[in-house]
Amino acid sequence: MITRLNTVTVYVSDQQRSLDFYVDKLGFEKRADRDMGPAGRWIEVRPTGSDTGLVLADGNAFGKQDRVGSAADLIFATDDVHAAHASVVARGVPATEPNGLAWGTSFVVTDPDGLEVLIMQPR
Repeated sequence: MITRLNTVTVYVSDQQRSLDFYVDKLGFEKRADRDMGPAGRWIEVRPTGSDTGLVLADGNAFGKQDRVGSAADLIFATDDVHAAHASVVARGVPATEPNGLAWGTSFVVTDPDGLEVLIMQPR
């Protein structure tokens, strides 16, 4: 029986640059960083306290260069969208202004490969 979502793979052009972005800029924790030989590194990051994370996979090593920066729609939840916005902006991450809609308030940041990441607080 399936019990939870473990990881989502995001194909990246530079694993270290992406690791630095998600950990240093968005405040995620590094869950794993192991050598996989020719396939690069097995890197997992996740929001602190979350069971679900991202695998930052080398797009070139897996022949998925066409998916770098465009193959996932990531939406992360927060309990305080304004504090999350202030935190990422203070770390030098360009972000849209928080926008309130019927379903909640959100803003967008862009990872080093151009992947837009939505950070939202549900209503």
